Amino acid sequence: MSTYLLDTCAVIWISNGDPLREPAAEVLQKMHAHEDRIVVSPMTAWEIGMLAAKGKIALPTDPETWFGSFCTLPGVSLAGMPPSVLIASCDLPGTPPTDPVDCILAATARALGYMLVTRDQKLLAYGESGHIQALEC
Repeated sequence: MSTYLLDTCAVIWISNGDPLREPAAEVLQKMHAHEDRIVVSPMTAWEIGMLAAKGKIALPTDPETWFGSFCTLPGVSLAGMPPSVLIASCDLPGTPPTDPVDCILAATARALGYMLVTRDQKLLAYGESGHIQALEC
């Protein structure tokens, strides 16, 4: 069983029905057959709120309702964010991304053994360096 941690863009694209790129599209489509699951970071809720407040995304409902609805989709749950993950995000090995939210996502993936689903090139490069498991979407 694998657990896939979606970054914020992946959450938005899935919610909008936009196609994901391979290999993530195929993996996520077949995940129910393997009892895999999807998790979303609480930081994604924060990013969605920020994007909506700045007018960078238009949501059909308020950000809290929108995010809550996404988290109730079949197979989707909220990822844990213990203090140890937040602390670890400040001292990641190698050359981590500089964006604080990306660091928290990377630390979450590392600490909890999740595969991070992202299109962010810095996170993908961090995965290629062996510090996290990352899947391009």
